[in-house]
Amino acid sequence: MTPGSALPYQDTKPHGAPDFYYAINATFRFILRRLGREAWVRYLEEMGRGYYCVVNDRWRAGGLAEIARYWREFYAAEPDAEVEVCELPDHVDVQVRVCPAIKHLRAGGREIVREYCQHCYHLGAARAEAAGLTMRLEGGNGACRHTFATPAAALPPQDPAAIKEATA
Repeated sequence: MTPGSALPYQDTKPHGAPDFYYAINATFRFILRRLGREAWVRYLEEMGRGYYCVVNDRWRAGGLAEIARYWREFYAAEPDAEVEVCELPDHVDVQVRVCPAIKHLRAGGREIVREYCQHCYHLGAARAEAAGLTMRLEGGNGACRHTFATPAAALPPQDPAAIKEATA
C-alpha cells in the first residue's frame, strides 16, 4: 500500500482508465459462461479475502472511519463517479448515484453481464466479513447503496432480489 493512502495500489493519475470496466465485464462473462455462477462467486469471495487482505486488516483496525476513508478515496479515483459516503455510528453508507462502470459500459455500447452489480455484493461481503463486519447492497443497474456495518447494527440478511440486474 502507498503510505498515507487507503487504497491498495499506487497511481499517479487523478482518475483510473475507464476501459478497465470493459476488461472486468469480459472477465465476468468468461467465468460465468465457462465455469458457472458458483465459480464466479468463489472467485469474487477469494479476491475479497485475498487481494484485499491488507485493506481488510486496515478496516478491522480502523473501523468505520477507515471504511469511509477508503470508499471516498476509491470513488474519487473512479472516472465519472457520483458518490456520497456517510459515516454513521454503526455503519457506513456508500450511496452511488452514478456508477462509473455501468455508465462507461453503456456509453461504449457494451453488452453488460446481467450479474455485474452482484459482484459488488459478493466482493464487498467477503471483505466486510474478513474485517468483522457485514455488508449489504441495494439497487444496481447504475445506482445503488452499499452498507458496511458493525455487528451491533444487526442488519437483516441480504435479499438477493434487492440487487438489480444490469442492462444495457
